[in-house]
Amino acid sequence: MGKKVTRESLLPSVLEDDGPETEHEGVELGGIGSRPPSRPSKAYSRGSVDNQTVTLSDGSSLGRPGGELGGGEEEEEEEVMGEGRRSTLSGRQTSGVTSGTVDEDYDTDLDLKEPEQPYDPTGEARYREACELLGVIPASYFLRNMHHSELNMTHHGLGPQGTKALAVPLVTNLSIMRLNLRDNWMEATGGSAMAELLKENCYITEIDLSENRLGEKGAEALSSMLLENTTLVSLSLSANDLNDKAANHLSLAITTNQRLERMDLSHNKLGDAAGEALGHAIAENTGMKSLSLAWNCIRGRGAIAVAKGLGANIFLRKLDLSYNGLGKAGAVALGEALRENNTLEELDISNNRIPPEGAIRFSIGLKVNKTIRILKMARNPMQSAGCFGILTSIQSNPASVMEYLDFSDITVNLDFDALYSTTKETFPSLQVKHGGIVNVYKTSI
Repeated sequence: MGKKVTRESLLPSVLEDDGPETEHEGVELGGIGSRPPSRPSKAYSRGSVDNQTVTLSDGSSLGRPGGELGGGEEEEEEEVMGEGRRSTLSGRQTSGVTSGTVDEDYDTDLDLKEPEQPYDPTGEARYREACELLGVIPASYFLRNMHHSELNMTHHGLGPQGTKALAVPLVTNLSIMRLNLRDNWMEATGGSAMAELLKENCYITEIDLSENRLGEKGAEALSSMLLENTTLVSLSLSANDLNDKAANHLSLAITTNQRLERMDLSHNKLGDAAGEALGHAIAENTGMKSLSLAWNCIRGRGAIAVAKGLGANIFLRKLDLSYNGLGKAGAVALGEALRENNTLEELDISNNRIPPEGAIRFSIGLKVNKTIRILKMARNPMQSAGCFGILTSIQSNPASVMEYLDFSDITVNLDFDALYSTTKETFPSLQVKHGGIVNVYKTSI
């Protein structure tokens, strides 16, 4: 248990929002009893100080307000003090006063000690006080599980104020390492509170803030946090109304932060400008292993920029670009990237309007790639010809490590089926999923 929560003790930066819900916006994350009380720095011995005057054994005196050492009025006061006080000081002179000076660090049996209170590693007391100050009801589920290493609070309806109250104890909580706050309607205000706590907390390694309507302001606050945080390895910002301006903030964080390994930006509103900004960040990043940009609006030049970033990246293992609009140009650019990239193991470009020609030109990269194990191209209008081209390139690459091809909802013909049977002889572990075989040679009677 720490200090009592007061409005003056809390970080103002958490509360910089303009919404009407911020009536109690005095809650700072870092100032509520984060450390046990400290002991007084020094104290003087019994009988050795009287109105800041110290008498030495030889009768001289030291100090008083506005006075100088020894002489004058000090000597007159010594006559009043009496022999008893002189003898007391004389007995302690050797340890506390030497050569006419006072040891300011001198410690005696009269040291004042404040009663020590047990430190609360979970922050329960701080949470209750923050809830009272912000006018929200404490979440009983949080109180019951705040000592666990993993906390799942999806769909709890915390809102901006409830999120700020939750952030207060999480600043110093020593237990929680994985935190899921999906769908709590925290908005930019709550996102800023999460950013502030993650700047201070060094135990949380995974956090899911998906479906919280964070918007550009929330993304900006979290991007600023990523410039300082060195412990977070997984961050999910899916479905948060993030646009191209938000991507500009995030690209700087991705470029700078080399500790974050997994990031989910799916189901947002990222367009071509975002693709260009993130493509540059992907090229510069040297720590991220998994990135999802699925269900966005990345097309044309944005898709080409992301592909170029992939070609220059040497750490990314998994990239999800499904449900965008890569088209032929994006597929061609990705094929070129796979000729250069030698680290990517899983690529998902399902439902990207890739035509047969785009798929065939994409497959050129598969003729030399030695790392791709899983390739998903489901629900693209590439037809059996595109699937045939992909499989042909894999068959012609003896160094290929392909294990799984996903052509879901794409029908193939007998030629593809025959090629697959032949390819299985060389790559017995290869699995292919497709939308069924159509016998184009069959005629109706």
